[in-house]
Amino acid sequence: MLNLNTETLFLGLLFSSIGFGYFIYGRKQANTVVKYSGIALMVYPYFIADTLPLLAIGLSLMFLPKFIDFE
Repeated sequence: MLNLNTETLFLGLLFSSIGFGYFIYGRKQANTVVKYSGIALMVYPYFIADTLPLLAIGLSLMFLPKFIDFE
């Protein structure tokens, strides 16, 4: 059974919204790292049901474009 509590729903919405912004920005600037990081931020909350891993993966995906630059 899924563990859908308020924290996981709120964090999923928060990281998906940030991911949508990353995706739009990455597409307009032609930055593949930001674009794919945005896609990952929008999709991963569907597969993670615990609060702590959701937060850890979300923060690491948010900071990923700062440390990796292919262009």
